[in-house]
Amino acid sequence: MLTDVIHVENLVKKFGNITAVDGIQLDVQSGQIFGFLGPNGAGKSTTIKILATLVKPTSGRAAVAGFDVVAKPNEVRQSIGLVFQDQSLDDRLTAQENLWFHAMLYDLPSTLFAERIENVLRLVDLIDRRHSLVRTFSGGMKRRLEIARGLLHHPKVLFLDEPTLGLDPQTRNAIWKHVKALREEKGTTVFMTTHYMEEAEHCDKIAVIDHGKIQAIDSPAMLKRMIGGDTIIVSGDDGLAESLKRAYNVEVQKVGSEIHFQMASGAEFVPKLIAGFAGRVKSIQVKQPSLEDVFLKLTGHSIRAQEGTSQDQMRQMAQLWRRR
Repeated sequence: MLTDVIHVENLVKKFGNITAVDGIQLDVQSGQIFGFLGPNGAGKSTTIKILATLVKPTSGRAAVAGFDVVAKPNEVRQSIGLVFQDQSLDDRLTAQENLWFHAMLYDLPSTLFAERIENVLRLVDLIDRRHSLVRTFSGGMKRRLEIARGLLHHPKVLFLDEPTLGLDPQTRNAIWKHVKALREEKGTTVFMTTHYMEEAEHCDKIAVIDHGKIQAIDSPAMLKRMIGGDTIIVSGDDGLAESLKRAYNVEVQKVGSEIHFQMASGAEFVPKLIAGFAGRVKSIQVKQPSLEDVFLKLTGHSIRAQEGTSQDQMRQMAQLWRRR
């Protein structure tokens, strides 16, 4: 029987007048790969920092591995591993030396050092580079070493904050191969954040988050099922969106110059659309529902549309953080 290893109730975090986390509730079961899907500035990283005891919540409650994150922070820290967005290895040390230092920080018995280090390096395919300086590693190798470091003390939960940010697709796939191996071989619960739609497909459950609020929680398949049909993407004249809305009684959403809406049996619908709006439609696409469509339906915008303002949001958050 699966048990909840993470429990969150009405969690709120404010930085001055900015509400980064706005009353979220969630449960993560032992052994799950749980994903937080949302744009930069949505509250994903702040939530992980609260769960990892790095930031105190403004209100609400959170427990990890049965320990309250405010009342029992040391017990929580002993129960988790954490991989940050930004690289935090010492590149003047070798891979093994980085792991030895981490083991000492966690006060692991010296008799366990050699065995644990070899095991985690084998798990992420870095055993042959154990004596190499980290400065010689690629971005993907550094990420894998950070994951190995997070596992060294056998945590119940591994937090991954945008674990493949900035990596090429091939390296991202390799990282995911190792993450899945953790769950299969070690039973580790993985809680990760991402804004990559294809990456979220690997998760057992996803929480869609936007502006600090959770919009929906379910498996990728169930979230896509809520779309209720194929996604039709069209472009055309300025009044086309309103005309489509009236003609087919559908909810339309604008994404740049494109108009998105859902329709059952999309391929069969296209000829009707062309006949009904001849001369007004410039292009048509039909695709099966994706997590991008789910996010668009739940929030009214795409993640890509939000990325343009994310740097300003993060700079504002950083300024407030430094003041506290």
